[in-house]
Amino acid sequence: MLKNIDHIGIVVHNLDESLQTYCNQLGFTLLERVMIPEQLVEAAFLDAGNGTIELIAPTDTESGTARYLQNRGEGTHHICFAVDNIEAALAELRAQGVRLIDETPRQGVHGLVAFVHPKATHGTMIELLQKSH
Repeated sequence: MLKNIDHIGIVVHNLDESLQTYCNQLGFTLLERVMIPEQLVEAAFLDAGNGTIELIAPTDTESGTARYLQNRGEGTHHICFAVDNIEAALAELRAQGVRLIDETPRQGVHGLVAFVHPKATHGTMIELLQKSH
């Protein structure tokens, strides 16, 4: 069902400062920087060789990402796995009794996405991604 790691999401306070660290000091290459208004975040995608790093910064103080930062601080937010068929993957997870955040997929930056609740995966939020072609 899960093909490969597509990206690792890291929540940060300040996207510009984080890009300085990841690009200028660690040598990653910025691929894309996008506003995601429906989630009240700005994201930057970095080339990590065999995958991508997504830096995520809230654009307001009341969003879920802002609350996450207040409660847990900066760090790993989620691991995203590519899937061929997100509907089938969600159906299989539901059939196995896995707790989901998203019962149905929604549009993400690079395709359809859905999240598995971190309580179902020992503390790590999992994102499923069916890429748009």
